[in-house]
Amino acid sequence: MQEKEKRRIKLKKISNSRVARVLLARKSVVACLIILAVMLIASVFAPFVAPYDPYKQDLVNMLKPMSFEHIFGTDSMGRDVLSRIIYGGRVSFTVGVVSVLLAGSVGMMLGLIAGMAGGIVDAVIMRIMDAMMSIPMIIMSLFLGSIFGKGLGNICLAIGISMIPSYARVTRGQVLTVREMDYVTAGTLCGASKIKNTISHILPNCVSSNIVLMTMNLGSAILNEAALSFLGMGINPPTASWGGMVNDGYKFMSSNPVIAIAPGIFIMVVVLCFNMVGDALRDALDPKLRGTLGKGKKKKIIKQAI
Repeated sequence: MQEKEKRRIKLKKISNSRVARVLLARKSVVACLIILAVMLIASVFAPFVAPYDPYKQDLVNMLKPMSFEHIFGTDSMGRDVLSRIIYGGRVSFTVGVVSVLLAGSVGMMLGLIAGMAGGIVDAVIMRIMDAMMSIPMIIMSLFLGSIFGKGLGNICLAIGISMIPSYARVTRGQVLTVREMDYVTAGTLCGASKIKNTISHILPNCVSSNIVLMTMNLGSAILNEAALSFLGMGINPPTASWGGMVNDGYKFMSSNPVIAIAPGIFIMVVVLCFNMVGDALRDALDPKLRGTLGKGKKKKIIKQAI
């Protein structure tokens, strides 16, 4: 028994090593991870990184152009744009992580219930998910946001609910495949209950695909928050958010376009980085999808990992 456990641990380490090597084989992915890490650290330690108070108004210096004193200039109330971008990263990363965790946990639970229960339970849950998926995510977020109201918590809830169907469908598909495997059947024959089989064998096999989906949906959640804030249904002012800054700055595109362009670039970079990392993670976890690596390089990475 101890020998089997040691072998299982060794195989797990080899698998984790292979995933890490494949994931970090692309220089673009490494660059994206560094960019995201720098932005996240700057957002967490914003009070020490930001050069100015992002909420302090200085009407004498409003709409100042780019300079050494104010790298991205100042907005219509004289607030430093760079400082507000740094603080706005807190809102964006918080919305991304909280809404994705909410959607992932609820969606996986619904997918497990639908896949294992089958019959009318499966039909009801999946028809509700299909109905939700037929509505574009931004429209669903706007609808839920109008019901819940503004505020960080309400926006996280609205975006999280709008992303639940994708996790439910992915998890259900995995459950329908895994529950027919021999080891699940063997567990049932040995007296394991359906709940124990679900937790011990089926749920772990659904996690990797959902982790990939979560990584890619982080960018979508941040983009949705920016869109809601731009439309005036997101974070309450004067709290700094990238979408709200674009909304405030687009009115001055002719005189001082940097006010709107700078936060827009940060949104674009973060979403692009999360999408690239999610795509690479998908390739690393599923060997069938490693189409972007050359055959020789793939063999070399797998050989080194083993």
